[in-house]
Amino acid sequence: MANFAKSRVPRFSAEVYQNPYLPEGGREVHAIVTVTATGGGTTGGRPVPGAGTGGPDAGVVIMVDCSGSMDHPPAKLRGAREATAAALDTLRDGVGFAVVAGTHRAVEVYPGGGRLAAAGAATRAQAKEALRTLTAGGGTAIGSWLRLTGRLLSSAGAGIRHAILLTDGRNEHESPRELRDALDACSGSFTCDARGVGTDWEVKEVTAIASALLGTADIVADPAGLTADFTRMMEAAMGKEVADVGLRLWTPLGAETVFVKQVAPTVEDLTGRRRESGPRSADYPTGSWGDESRDYHLCLRVPAAEIGQEMLAGRVSLIFSAPDGDPAQNPPRPLPQGLVRALWTDDVAASTAINPQVAHYTGQAELAQAIQQGLDARKSGDIDGATEKLGRAVQLAGASGNEETAKLLAKVVDVVDTATGTVRLKAKVAEADEMTLETRSTKTVRVKK
Repeated sequence: MANFAKSRVPRFSAEVYQNPYLPEGGREVHAIVTVTATGGGTTGGRPVPGAGTGGPDAGVVIMVDCSGSMDHPPAKLRGAREATAAALDTLRDGVGFAVVAGTHRAVEVYPGGGRLAAAGAATRAQAKEALRTLTAGGGTAIGSWLRLTGRLLSSAGAGIRHAILLTDGRNEHESPRELRDALDACSGSFTCDARGVGTDWEVKEVTAIASALLGTADIVADPAGLTADFTRMMEAAMGKEVADVGLRLWTPLGAETVFVKQVAPTVEDLTGRRRESGPRSADYPTGSWGDESRDYHLCLRVPAAEIGQEMLAGRVSLIFSAPDGDPAQNPPRPLPQGLVRALWTDDVAASTAINPQVAHYTGQAELAQAIQQGLDARKSGDIDGATEKLGRAVQLAGASGNEETAKLLAKVVDVVDTATGTVRLKAKVAEADEMTLETRSTKTVRVKK
């Protein structure tokens, strides 16, 4: 492969929103850190370390479920073929790509030989011809699909490594432990957007795959919508300019990290993914970035102090990893840092005030949790619990202006009063509507400026 476009590194900025004031003896500090990347692509920035050294700037693998259920109705597999072809048309020339058929085993559909093909007119045509051979039959073992995808992407040495996974059923031909082990093995190797087509798949399974591999999850209830969805996913993937970005958090002696969560555009708890990176510092993976902005909620616990004292509670920065997965040196120009402060005061009004950004995203995280708990209660037959949790979700969605989630909730409950969260469970709910609400429950809205 040769003549690949050189990706560019966006410029990152970090802004911290917080109320730094604590009462005497107060220890918990909350902050929202907005990280923004701009100027990527060919219009600015610097080449990604390792780009242009013989490997592609990006590699993409599309995993298509070809289990027996994909033929019921036949529109599912037909839609998957058409969507994959449309996604291939969206690839930049020179990007490495492959197509994998997934059943109870994983098979390379194109190009074969354990490698990626360089996107171009000829290879796209050959791949589309290979898609015609896809037939439905066999079971579902998603872990095997992921492991093959990881091997294919690793073989190419691509800077950006991305996958798209489509399934229509549950992972019934391998144990949950086998899937978990595959996710652990693939974590950090590539990002993966996961999609469920129809309504016979397991929401928690698909969202767990996307979460572990720092991608997106969604439902495509009607196979006719696959082409548009695949095209959007591939366009987003082609917009990524730098891989393996980590959020680095330093805390002073005596301080500890309670949690680190991404809160926009979706809620994702990163706390358990902490990797020590030096004395009192740790890195949290955020995946690949293009021109975009994301928000993170930090909660730090600092040593108690007396009135009038001030301390730096934490320092946030961004770090990059080289394409081979080894930590790279920070770019020559220092990346902006976000500082989280703690200042002890006897001013009650100051110490009890809640920063608007912190309050907003605390509510968004509670909204996602309330939806999940409400739907779980509904499935288990706990009507009172479901009504309480989904009512609280309606209240939170209304208060925060999360109109899309409010619309999804209205398909599951009859809203009596948004402000008080008074609702009644609908007697009949379309399975697709319930699955859509569950799958999209973690999507958030930004703070109104």
